[in-house]
Amino acid sequence: MPPTPAPRRPLPRIDPARCTGCGWCVAVCPPHVLSLQVVAWRKRSVLEDEAGCTGCSKCEPRCPFGAIQMERPQRPDSGSGEGSGSSSSIS
Repeated sequence: MPPTPAPRRPLPRIDPARCTGCGWCVAVCPPHVLSLQVVAWRKRSVLEDEAGCTGCSKCEPRCPFGAIQMERPQRPDSGSGEGSGSSSSIS
């Protein structure tokens, strides 16, 4: 029997329309994988190092604008059957 793959950890999905670039999420991130970048003349938070993210979710409640949602990424080997192909939001 093949080994079952480890469950994917949730990663922050940052809504650029809601992100104000305040930096609170960057300050609270323990592995320091979030950073502020200037995009189209606006400061925004971005996930710099997806592999380094621990999925701790500390950034999500710290955002005062609700711009961050934790989501589990899709498995690259997921089939096209019913119910697959969408990432699940962590509540």
